[in-house]
Amino acid sequence: MSGGTGTLEGMDTMEKQSGAAGTGTDEGRGVPWAVFEEEAPELAARVRGRFERTLHHVLATLRSDGAPRVSGTEVQFYGRHLTLGSMPGAVKARDLQRDGRFALHANPGEVTREDAEEAMGDGDAKVSGTAVEVTDPEELEAFREVGVPPGPFHLFRLMPTGVVLTSVEDGGLMIRHWRPGAGVAEHRRT
Repeated sequence: MSGGTGTLEGMDTMEKQSGAAGTGTDEGRGVPWAVFEEEAPELAARVRGRFERTLHHVLATLRSDGAPRVSGTEVQFYGRHLTLGSMPGAVKARDLQRDGRFALHANPGEVTREDAEEAMGDGDAKVSGTAVEVTDPEELEAFREVGVPPGPFHLFRLMPTGVVLTSVEDGGLMIRHWRPGAGVAEHRRT
C-alpha cells in the first residue's frame, strides 16, 4: 500500500463522526496531520521527510494486559492524514482497535557509529497519538491502490497528540516538540 500523497474525497467523514478532527481540544484524541502542518509547517516538513526517507518504521502499541508491544510497520501520507495499514487480524491492528494510543519512531536507515552524525542530520522523529480505524467500505476502497492489497485490510488514521524531532546542531542536541494548539517548543542540551 504505497501511494504517497494522494487525495481522497470523503476521507474526513470518520473524523466528524468520531470527534477526532479539530485543534487538539477533543480530550487528547489527536488531530489530523494537516493540522500539525498548519500549526508547525517547518517541523512537519522535516518530520515527514524522516518518515518518507525509509519504508519501515517502529510502532509501539499496548497489549491487552497493558504491556508495550513494538512492531515493524509502514506508514503513508494520504490526503490530510498520516495513515497505517495492516493485514486483517494482525496483533498491532487488534491492539489499536482495543486502545488507539500509539508511538511511532521513524527508522533512521542504515547508520554506523562512524557516520551517525551525518546520517542523523535530518533528526530523529517520533509521533505519538491516537489511531482511529477507518471502517467505511467506500473509504477503504478509495484508499486501495489497484489490486493492492489484494484482500481485506485494516486502515488507521494516526492522529498526533505530540511530535518530537531531535537533531544534533552546533555540537549539541536540539529537541523540538509540538502539541496541538501549543506550538513548537525548543530545548537545547549540550
